[in-house]
This record gives sequence, C-alpha cells and structure tokens, in this order.
Amino acid sequence: QVQLVESGGGLVQAGGSLRLSCAASGRTFNSGTVGWFRQAPGKEREFVASITWSGASTYYADSVKGRFTISRDNAKNTVYLRMNPLKPDDTAVYYCAATTSEILTTSQTRYNYWGQGTQVTVSS
Repeated sequence: QVQLVESGGGLVQAGGSLRLSCAASGRTFNSGTVGWFRQAPGKEREFVASITWSGASTYYADSVKGRFTISRDNAKNTVYLRMNPLKPDDTAVYYCAATTSEILTTSQTRYNYWGQGTQVTVSS
C-alpha cells in the first residue's frame, strides 16, 4: 500500500509563506494524481490543488490561484505546496491525497490514499 506523510505546517503571520511537503512511501507507481485538501474547524474539507505525477499538469481552487503553487519531485516521491502570501482564511489542517487516476479530479471520493494532515495557522 501507499503511505503519505505531510510536513511543513506551522504558525505564520498574514503575508508570510510556508512550503508543505507530502512524502509517499510503500508501493511505487508510474502514474496518478496527488491533491491537497484542507479543513478548518467546523467546516467541510475542501479541495486546494492537484498535480499529475507524470506530466505535472496542475489545477487550483479559485481561492488559492495565484498564491499557491503545487509541484512534485518524482525522484524523491514528494509533492510540495508553496503558499505565498498566506491569509488568515488559509488556517486549516492540510491533507495530501493520492489516486492512480490521472484526471486532476477534485472529488474526495476519487482519492483513496490520505495522509494524517499538518496544521497551518495564519494570524492577522
């Protein structure tokens, strides 16, 4: 199976930046999609960004477009999410997820592997 571990969260002021990492281990695969989702307390989990593993095609939620950048390093089996500048509304637990499908899907049900999340807190 595939295990995903997020890291890089923390406490920053509005206007600051963070880079989250999602490291994959276990079985390897040549294609698929990795997505980032986030969930604030009392709110539903929402899509943030996604990237295909082989072609590096990307898609972003409108709320983060122009501020967040998703990228991947195939050799390191790692996907990154650069967040700059951060806003207080970005405060949430951020999760990475993976699917073997290469369709840049935003549907949570299509992602069958999930990490445990990393906390991002942005102060005003």
